[in-house]
Amino acid sequence: MEAKKLYINIVIYSILIEGLCIAGKIESARDLFCGLSSKGLEPNVRTYTIMINGLCFAGLTSAAEKLLIEMEVKGCSPNGWTYNTIIRGFIHNKQTSRAMVLIQTMVDKGFSADALTMELIVNLLSKDEADPALLPLIK
Repeated sequence: MEAKKLYINIVIYSILIEGLCIAGKIESARDLFCGLSSKGLEPNVRTYTIMINGLCFAGLTSAAEKLLIEMEVKGCSPNGWTYNTIIRGFIHNKQTSRAMVLIQTMVDKGFSADALTMELIVNLLSKDEADPALLPLIK
């Protein structure tokens, strides 16, 4: 694409990163993501969230959490989609205590759990695997 002088913006790179993550090529996705600045591009909230989702799907929740922190440090504020994505990643990777901390952070910042996240929380509560402090979220 670059050889034909097509203008490749962050939207195109986000799509490529998402495709690599879906295909299970997380290291290639990371390389592309990390190389954005060398192309004069900065990831936006969608790009960060796609990468966070890919990391969580690959079981790399610590890396996803570091990326969430990096995102904020670089001035890109996470949105509700970002928080729901990483919370679901923690829950799917059986890290409910870390998920609960982020749920509280998400609520404190004015965001709420989406339907899929709520379903996972309800399932955890029904199995006594979640902190009862989460009960107010489902009321």
